[in-house]
Amino acid sequence: MRTPVVMTLGMVLTPCGLLLNLTGTLTPGWRLVQGFLNQPVDVVLYQGLWDMCREQSSRERECGQPDELGYFAAEPVHVARGLMVTSLATTALGLLLASLGVRCWQDEPHFALAGLSGLVLFTSGLFSLIPVSWYNHFLDDRAVLPAPASPVTVQVGYSLVLGYLGSCLLLLGGFSLALSFAPWCEERCRRCRKTSPRCPRRSSVITLQVDWPEPALPPAIKYYSGGQHQPRPAELGAARKPRAGFPMPRPPPKAYANPADVLHGERAADSSGASLSSAGTCRGSLPCDSDL
Repeated sequence: MRTPVVMTLGMVLTPCGLLLNLTGTLTPGWRLVQGFLNQPVDVVLYQGLWDMCREQSSRERECGQPDELGYFAAEPVHVARGLMVTSLATTALGLLLASLGVRCWQDEPHFALAGLSGLVLFTSGLFSLIPVSWYNHFLDDRAVLPAPASPVTVQVGYSLVLGYLGSCLLLLGGFSLALSFAPWCEERCRRCRKTSPRCPRRSSVITLQVDWPEPALPPAIKYYSGGQHQPRPAELGAARKPRAGFPMPRPPPKAYANPADVLHGERAADSSGASLSSAGTCRGSLPCDSDL
């Protein structure tokens, strides 16, 4: 398995933040003081958390300058010393946990341990950001951070800038590693759903149950046929529709008959001809050829 991008990003940003914070903590460049009276114009005094150095453009830097105004006894300096050291120690612990959690030499990383290291590194970024911001807030306040009176000017040093950058990198790297908790939580939820029935499975479709009122039933309909009650068509299992109206009586079929004897005169006129009489007599109920 490839190392996730969030882990790789955290492992790159965190050592950079540690290096910047370490440089900013040890170097005497938190504040630049210049413009002293009765001294050359190019003289600059660098003040840090542990030392003060005097530098002139034409000469080398001289460190270990005496603290005549009580700079090291100021409260922002004391707080910055303690929190910056705490941040460095916490960052080292977070990097150790991250190395064990990411485990690039293994097939599967330890997501829970990597996420825990992200939280530790994010906390170390806060530990370094707080003193840097507080020191910058009182940078020009000579009552809190002592400095010679005007026309001496006070400016931000490079160590303070390195502290800001290192803190931001630690915050970003810690947040990136903390995102490793997402696969770990997803895996635990999947196992919980498979093994324990107490873990309800969250459905992706939201259902809403509505209690609709029951419709009023129509009155019972009785079917009559021939004056007698008949069962419903559904009860008989028939899909036909009941016929509407009343049955009409069908007339019986009738045969054609001619009540008039059309041969009566012929038989009276020629009674002697037996052959004619026998041939012209029609005794059936159907019409004869003479009728047609």
